[in-house]
Amino acid sequence: MKKVIVTGGNGQLGQAIRQIASHFPQIEFIFTTQIDLNITSKENVDTFFNLNQCDYVINCAAYTAVDKAESEPEIAQRINDDAVQFIAQKTKEIGCKLIHISTDYVFDGLQAIPRTEEDPTNPINVYGLTKFQGELKALAYNPNTLIIRTSWVYSRYGNNFVKTMMRLFNEKESLDIIDDQIGSPTNAIDLAAAIADIVISDHFQPGIMNYSNEGQCSWFDFAQEIKRLTNAPVQLNPIPTTAYPTPAKRPAYSLLNKSKIKQAYGLKIPDWKTSLAAEIKAMQS
Repeated sequence: MKKVIVTGGNGQLGQAIRQIASHFPQIEFIFTTQIDLNITSKENVDTFFNLNQCDYVINCAAYTAVDKAESEPEIAQRINDDAVQFIAQKTKEIGCKLIHISTDYVFDGLQAIPRTEEDPTNPINVYGLTKFQGELKALAYNPNTLIIRTSWVYSRYGNNFVKTMMRLFNEKESLDIIDDQIGSPTNAIDLAAAIADIVISDHFQPGIMNYSNEGQCSWFDFAQEIKRLTNAPVQLNPIPTTAYPTPAKRPAYSLLNKSKIKQAYGLKIPDWKTSLAAEIKAMQS
């Protein structure tokens, strides 16, 4: 049995891993929260892992408030960058593999082709920059690190676009939704299962890999599909990014090429519409 410590256990992905854990009896999951493990304290990280040896750490802990990060860059850096160094240093010391979750926001989104792991990065907001810096730290301080870049994550847990839309559909008669940012939604349950499949595989491959659901859409398309699946009477209006200014810039195109992770681990990745339907059904049951 492989012993796996999950940081950010109460976050969206952490809770999704809890949800699928029973399907992977080969893995003993230990979930930590900020109370158990303050990842921004090197002393705390060292003490925790001295007491809790493991085979893998899945670092789901992150500062993910994209707009708020613009006014709190130091906090974002502590969590997304400095803390990753502490975890990477310690996991290398104890001979533990690290799976670190990153984001499509490490790209600027200026080219309308699916991003590969080898493409040059150029983050355009504080969140993306701190996540990219965290990637560099993870790979530098623990060569046995797999970074998984993902995008547009949603689930029945936490705060996310799907839950926000479902709430607003009940409050508003009309909503304006951005139609010129393209990506692929990711059901956190699918990502959690993919990570577990990687852990139980016998051929761990360090480096960077992309994971999101298959297919592509705009935020407007995404909202339209949520509307269809929930039979909401709301009117949705497509608008350009320029009509909805936010503190943080977003990549206009951040579709991820998943060929590498599919080939490495034989993953079968569901289409975003199929996964969205399954998750909304779970949310409504």
